[in-house]
Amino acid sequence: MTGWDVTGLRAALAAEVDGEVRFDAGSRGAYVTDGSNYRQVPIGVVVPRTVEAGARAVSVCARFDVPVLSRGGGTSLAGQTTNTAVVIDWTKYCDALLSVDPGARTCVVEPGIVLDELNRLLSRHKLQFGPKPSTHSHCALGGMIGNNSCGASAQAYGKTVDNVRRLEILTYDGQRAWVGPTPPGERARIAERGGRLAEIYAGLDRIATDYLADIRRGFPKIPRRVSGYNLDSLLPESGFDVARALVGSEGTLVTVLRAELDLVPVPAYQSLLVLGYEDICAAADDVSRLLEHCSPSQLEALDGRMAQLMREEGAYLESLGILPQGDSWLMVQFAGDSQEAVDEQAHALLRAVGRGEKDPDVAFSDDPEREQRMLRAREAGLGVTARPPDDRETWEGWEDSAVPPERLGDYLRDLKALFEEFGYDHPSLYGHFGQGCVHTRIPFGLKTADGVAGFRRFVERAADLVASYGGSLSGEHGDGQSRGELLTRMFGERLVTAFGEMKALFDPGNRMNPGKIVDPNPVDGQLRLGPSWRPATPATHFQFPEDDHSFNRAVMRCVGIGNCRGHTGGVMCPSYRATREEEHSTRGRARLLFEMLDGHADSAVKDGWRSTEVRDALDLCLACKGCKSDCPTGVDMATLKAEFLSHHYEGRPRPAAHYALGWLPLWARLSRLSPGLVNTVLHAPGLARAGKRLAGVDGARPAPVFAQRSFVQWWQARGGEEPDPADPRTVVLWPDTFSTYFHPSIAISAVRVMEDAGFRVAVPTEPVCCGLTWISTGQLTVAQKVLRRTLGVLRPYLEAGTPLVGLEPSCTAVFRADAPELLPADKDVQRLAGQFRTFAEQLVHHAPGDWRPPALARHATVQTHCHQHAIMKFDADRELMRRAHLDADVLDEGCCGLAGNFGFERGHHEVSMAVAEQGVLPAVRAAAPGSVVLADGFSCRTQIEDGGTGRRALHLAEALALALDGNLPSDAPERLAQRPPGPSRTARWTATASAAALAAAAAGTGAALRLRRRT
Repeated sequence: MTGWDVTGLRAALAAEVDGEVRFDAGSRGAYVTDGSNYRQVPIGVVVPRTVEAGARAVSVCARFDVPVLSRGGGTSLAGQTTNTAVVIDWTKYCDALLSVDPGARTCVVEPGIVLDELNRLLSRHKLQFGPKPSTHSHCALGGMIGNNSCGASAQAYGKTVDNVRRLEILTYDGQRAWVGPTPPGERARIAERGGRLAEIYAGLDRIATDYLADIRRGFPKIPRRVSGYNLDSLLPESGFDVARALVGSEGTLVTVLRAELDLVPVPAYQSLLVLGYEDICAAADDVSRLLEHCSPSQLEALDGRMAQLMREEGAYLESLGILPQGDSWLMVQFAGDSQEAVDEQAHALLRAVGRGEKDPDVAFSDDPEREQRMLRAREAGLGVTARPPDDRETWEGWEDSAVPPERLGDYLRDLKALFEEFGYDHPSLYGHFGQGCVHTRIPFGLKTADGVAGFRRFVERAADLVASYGGSLSGEHGDGQSRGELLTRMFGERLVTAFGEMKALFDPGNRMNPGKIVDPNPVDGQLRLGPSWRPATPATHFQFPEDDHSFNRAVMRCVGIGNCRGHTGGVMCPSYRATREEEHSTRGRARLLFEMLDGHADSAVKDGWRSTEVRDALDLCLACKGCKSDCPTGVDMATLKAEFLSHHYEGRPRPAAHYALGWLPLWARLSRLSPGLVNTVLHAPGLARAGKRLAGVDGARPAPVFAQRSFVQWWQARGGEEPDPADPRTVVLWPDTFSTYFHPSIAISAVRVMEDAGFRVAVPTEPVCCGLTWISTGQLTVAQKVLRRTLGVLRPYLEAGTPLVGLEPSCTAVFRADAPELLPADKDVQRLAGQFRTFAEQLVHHAPGDWRPPALARHATVQTHCHQHAIMKFDADRELMRRAHLDADVLDEGCCGLAGNFGFERGHHEVSMAVAEQGVLPAVRAAAPGSVVLADGFSCRTQIEDGGTGRRALHLAEALALALDGNLPSDAPERLAQRPPGPSRTARWTATASAAALAAAAAGTGAALRLRRRT
């Protein structure tokens, strides 16, 4: 940053820009890289609240002569969205759909709007934006325009450039204009007006004229030519379209402020045909033949290597089960106005190529849900191949080449030969084969000098190979730094010179995203890893057995795909959905943890485990574990957070909530001395507020009510003979803290149902705990001690192989996932993980064959606990509900927002409720009065009850136990469930008055003693 007045720049931006101006280490660290191999620390970050504020930020940066980088979803795979520049993130506020003209099929948008959100808003007009990259849930339109994005639907609708009508642009030196197709008459009027815009148009006209023959000859005539600037859009036959010439320029020429887009109708009907082949090259050979006989909306490819990786990872198994015979597959989708028409397109193609629907290597579907399952397997390619189960690290760098579709098979054979020559084994090959675009990730050795040198030699050879086929270095991901240096090999010196002249025309000072496309940084420069990367290798409590026992490798699972920035569906990432902050996404936190490892001298994060920047970013992590299942590479931020907290607070005081909530199991046991008194104090006016303040609990969150009699106390009073651990009918019901001390009716109900199913229930009466609350607050040494003590209590059952049944999903998840990572060498931990089951798993898979659950015959609104979603899954619960005649609507609305201690901690209540209001609470409010609301997690039930829904959620065990007693009431059936009542108003005020009296008496006594001493 030498030479820039960073202090003055920051002050000017803060004074003049309506937005969030961030030059702190945390913000800079979160934006240090994207989805690529490259890393550059930003100067600062600006998050404008309006488009005008974003334009003003560019103006301020120009005054200080500092580089500018516009950023959307930040998923670029070629290094376009990492730079030593002021990063302008448009996605938090500048995300509006400004207008729609359904008749003209156009709309105007701001650059930060996410594609899926745009299409959701357009759906009422039955319109959509045609191109749909695999990142559609989180990619922004500004980024799509910058990259010239495509996706599978480009087969029907073309690239982004083919769907842009006009752009409102801003140059670094302040020229602002709407640009688009410009006929000669309009160009003449621009020239007459003079000024900077006339200069730009004259320069573009000169470039188009001087290089006309080169452009016509040197630009490949293929569907997926994305590399280079779109000089071909300036040709006379292209209408001198300045907007389209700027699409794909990656922020190196202008800032896009608004865009007018062409729209297409949403297909009314679709069908999917999947054809099997002996290998991926044979599949590629057949592409041109298929295209001779049909005009599909998509033509995608998936190879056997990817299918193998999915099986090894246990991912998309349902999709794989639908695939026909073969070792590689082409997926051909058809769209039309009627089901008969799209089905006939598929059958006509089969007839033309001599195949039949009943052939073993053919699969046909006109079921939209089934089609989406099959296509999701292809769409998941990047995540599946990024972190293979064999622990090879694979990277981008040649993940996006494109050739004429009719030459695709031969190109793949040559590419595979190149892989073999360089010892890169057999990377998966897949992609948009209908347009000749190939995706792959390659195990480059990016940590050693020899490996990096091999990487450079490979991409140079590969660039020469694709050029020899008349192809493009990039088929949709752009050039950036990955391919900028290689453009001469594709276009030749003259056209690359023309690119340079276009850059100089718009950005003569080279301040717009410098080092990309023109005058590019070296393909092996500014690497995120590289031979000079020397990260710390800290000792850890968690052993990370799936990451070669390395915290670093666990952090590096994040490759920047960005699914954690999605707005709907799944669980990941609730804090990002609430705040729209990069630092509050799984990716942003992983970036900061990577920087914390201090592998580079210029890292913005300098304090290691003591880093306040990392602590602050992790503070709003709900530890929901949604990322462990929803992230394509399985980042487990909850575990990484717990590990960080354990070191961050080592040897020094922790936040009060870590003691109050982290030690909850102990306080719950102590509550048995006088639960009524404890409840009264926790809810007494004044006292409760003071207690929450001391405990670090948010004042807006009511304290849960302790039961007068715990489940274990009920069990001991019930009496009965202890079953033999070796009896195959014996099951141990786990007495978790929440079901024992707060909602004992759940555990009592579980006993009733399991005994009805023929099981003999045992319950440990000695204190046991999974250690969850200590884990979530990072008190891992204590958690390990608690787990070891619990193992001792459970040893007779572990030795006998007795199954244990958990009712609280978060506790079950500890035994199935966290405990094996904390104590991986402990055989009893391994036994416990294998023997621990959910309530539904026990009844569905292990109950006697003649047992049937009681029939509820009701609709149910069901909230799945995040830890169950991530670790145990919900299949058994769905089946148990089906058998109980529950018509279950299992919500796909994300996390409830409470997430254990998170929603109770001071400063988290607003985010907690914002997360809940994004889906869970509105869905519960909309549930019919006679429906059953089910939530097995204590946090979920508490949030539903505290969230103003007017409903109380039941555990599935409670619902089944109530059904054993007969029919449920028609309205609010949950009222039959027992919950501990709160203290009476009189008791609460009496406690407050007593406390006040004691305080007054103490104060009076103190005053009297002081007076006596004076006299």
